[in-house]
Amino acid sequence: MAYIGFENIDKYYGKNHVLKGINLEIKQGDFVTLLGPSGCGKSTLLRCLAGLETTSGGKIILDGEDITEKDPKDRNIGMVFQHYSLFPNMTVKENLSFGLKLQKLPANEIEKRVKDSIEMVELIGKENEYPNNLSGGQQQRVALARGIVMRPKVLLLDEPLSAIDAKLRKSLQTSIREIHKEMGLTSVFVTHDQDEAMVMSDVIHLFHDGKIEQSGDPVDIYTKPVTPFAAGFIGNYNILNPAQMEKLTGKKWDGDVAIRPETVIISREAVTSAESYKMQGVILDRVTRGNVLRYKIQVNGIEVQSDVLFRSASMYEVGETAYMALADHNCVRL
Repeated sequence: MAYIGFENIDKYYGKNHVLKGINLEIKQGDFVTLLGPSGCGKSTLLRCLAGLETTSGGKIILDGEDITEKDPKDRNIGMVFQHYSLFPNMTVKENLSFGLKLQKLPANEIEKRVKDSIEMVELIGKENEYPNNLSGGQQQRVALARGIVMRPKVLLLDEPLSAIDAKLRKSLQTSIREIHKEMGLTSVFVTHDQDEAMVMSDVIHLFHDGKIEQSGDPVDIYTKPVTPFAAGFIGNYNILNPAQMEKLTGKKWDGDVAIRPETVIISREAVTSAESYKMQGVILDRVTRGNVLRYKIQVNGIEVQSDVLFRSASMYEVGETAYMALADHNCVRL
């Protein structure tokens, strides 16, 4: 039985149908990401789970209990927002202990939980600082600690890293995953960043226009997109129609095909592999993407992208001829 279940969830804002019959199950202990572009409904579903938004239809089940109409404070759900929402007039320690005091926990239990949470987010020595004396990354760590100090059944994270610089974001991604595992949490994370989703998730649910477009683990989501939208949003696929594929390969195709750039092999010599489609093209452009070079190549009037590791000794120049090979199993039918 699912630990969290969404059953036929609808949400309207006036005539705007934001969530369209969402059915979704989440297993206890999983780190689940709701991924998609702005306005697709992912944050709205998260807020419905937290009780910050009411549903227009359907049921939400948590640990065998229908919580659809339950007050947010009675759901035992922790939430970390994009904006830290810390009390500016309270120290780090006071921010963390505030909710525990409302629960009337014993003073020694409050002290222990606060101490443990501060250690988990690596803020030892900052207990008596006020939020405005902390960096953005430190404030987000306080917000994370406030989410876990309550020992929630579920931890919800609504794009908590989007306002943080890239280097610190990677560090916090690691911290969140480690805390998730250490505490045995069930975590639901919302992001529009596909790379972030790939790094952090056990399961990804890709949202599009109020519906779930595709669900699966990161490898399946990346290697087996089921629709043009999924292929276009995850992994920068080449998406080609049947006519383009026929020009590229010399064979007829029944539907659209997605090809990952890193599976398009390029060479200065003709490829001899009998198991690949072979072609010849001209380099139109090249773009540096970290340790990868992305080439745009024209083949029979079709533009194809190919990703290769950055090696200065084997770079192709714009206008240079390149031989190419593409294996059939890397042509994903949509």
